[in-house]
Amino acid sequence: MSDSNTTDFTNPSTFILMGIPGLEAAHVWISIPFCTMYAIAILGNFTALFIVKMEPSLHQPMYYFLCMLAVTDLVLSTSILPRMLSIFWFNSREIYFSACLTQLYFLHCFSVMESGIFVAMAFDRYLAICHPLRHSTILTHPMVAKIGLTVVLRSAIFILPYPFLLRQWPYCRTNIIPQPYCVHIAVANLACADIRVSSYYGLFVQFCVIGLDVIFIFISYTLLLRAIFCLPTKDTWLKTFGTCGSHLCATLAFYTPGLLFSLTYRFHQNVPLHFHVLITNMYLLMTPMLNPIIYGVRTKQIWGRLLRLFTHKGT
Repeated sequence: MSDSNTTDFTNPSTFILMGIPGLEAAHVWISIPFCTMYAIAILGNFTALFIVKMEPSLHQPMYYFLCMLAVTDLVLSTSILPRMLSIFWFNSREIYFSACLTQLYFLHCFSVMESGIFVAMAFDRYLAICHPLRHSTILTHPMVAKIGLTVVLRSAIFILPYPFLLRQWPYCRTNIIPQPYCVHIAVANLACADIRVSSYYGLFVQFCVIGLDVIFIFISYTLLLRAIFCLPTKDTWLKTFGTCGSHLCATLAFYTPGLLFSLTYRFHQNVPLHFHVLITNMYLLMTPMLNPIIYGVRTKQIWGRLLRLFTHKGT
């Protein structure tokens, strides 16, 4: 395997993933927190899926959307971590060109999918609090299925141009990616051609697809909070706010650092590369780990069912 910085190829058969540039000596130690977060994410999301499946009282739109989020988190974290660990543990840096495009497609597709699920969850909470009498008539099981299908198709269609655009560029500079996995803009930057189409389309997805999701969520929570503040008593206000607090926490944890990291990757000048790569990787694993914890602790139905599960096993 050659780690040379320049190559003479037009269509590369493989790329070389560098892991965390500048921290190669610490790869084994870096893998410990990553592996721990991944294990917690796997355990937490599978537990959430199991509890919702086993508890008939949780067969409601809110928990169906939570299951969609759990599946998305599982695929999102699994699409990057096994490849990362093979670099950290076995120094296996080569990845086939087609495998690289497949990995970045799944990574970006399920990131956009997660954004769409947060929009659906915000809409569910808006109906449950602002229009409780119409909630069950609007969000029927077929409607929930249609929303889920729309979220999946939207993500698949909008991310589909990524690998097709990257496949058409010639690569004659280097095949070294300063990341432990493939992402759209990192691969596009290796092309020796005008990649403005790829760059502009990536910005379009960021601002017009995910940005619109943020606007819809903001509008939903603005109307929702206005309805909560109009409630007559403080106890009712706190109880109602508690039903949407977990959604709000998970939404903020997903969008806030994600937007900052995406912008700094494109426009960073003074941010060290190893710092950016390390923090971005932690964020991609932090969200799938935190979501089941947030919903498990803050949602009484899930927490109560989990406690009963362990109590029955203990007795």
